[in-house]
Amino acid sequence: MKNGMNMVFNKLRQYAEMVMFSHTLFSLPFGLMAMLWAADGLPSFRVVFWILVALFGARNGANALNRLIDKDIDATNPRTVSRHLPRGQVKPYEAAAVAAVCFALMVWAAYELNPLCFMLSPVAILLFVLYSYTKRFTWACHIILGIACGGAPVGAWMAVTGSIGWPSLVLGAVVMLWVAGFDVIYATQDVDFDKDFGLFSIPVKFGIKNALLISTVFHIIALVLLLYLFFLLELDWLYLIGITLAAILIFIEHRIVSPDHLEEVKIASYSINQIVSVVLFIFTAADMFLLR
Repeated sequence: MKNGMNMVFNKLRQYAEMVMFSHTLFSLPFGLMAMLWAADGLPSFRVVFWILVALFGARNGANALNRLIDKDIDATNPRTVSRHLPRGQVKPYEAAAVAAVCFALMVWAAYELNPLCFMLSPVAILLFVLYSYTKRFTWACHIILGIACGGAPVGAWMAVTGSIGWPSLVLGAVVMLWVAGFDVIYATQDVDFDKDFGLFSIPVKFGIKNALLISTVFHIIALVLLLYLFFLLELDWLYLIGITLAAILIFIEHRIVSPDHLEEVKIASYSINQIVSVVLFIFTAADMFLLR
């Protein structure tokens, strides 16, 4: 019995590692920010629960699908050859099952929330599928990824209000630019491989130096839009502190990478940005519950 349980937990751990479950912190906080703004506080427990289920299902289903679609590329790239599918730790049918279950959870949650969420849930899945193929034919793959991730705040707003609100679209644009920006940084480490394999990316198309500049522009515009939300929603000073801290973190992110120094790419693109989204959510929540 004990050995059987250990096998189950070990397999679940492998699935969580495959979809990089810890990276849920990227889009989830933005979805929760939109939820709080849409409800002007905390919505009912039922709405919060189904929003969390939807965001969990969407994000992890998308990652499982991406790993499945990219398994042959990952098996060729020295940087990704140790991932679970290339190593055989997770079988293709298992990855497909994880994606199917997660997407089913997302659609179920959308159904429980409201008709608009349910009606648009297939659009989200189509975006996830599309992104997984984009690096095969366009350097705009980072932007498509950003659009897919930007659906989190738009979907959370819809879950609360049953409609698409302008603030959620602005926050979705923030997420799109922010994700695209750090994904461009991440892609700099694969330029040589991508060129040899015929894959597309902004670093391949424009060179690493220009790609890092494009990433900086994306992030500056994202910060400007966050400031715009301060005026649009008539927020208070704690939210401004959150933006300031996020700006400092993003500044550090861009300072530690350069065309000649890409050693800290993973820290810049992943580790720091996990903190950025959490900081913004914490100060947004504090702004709402402490100052209103």
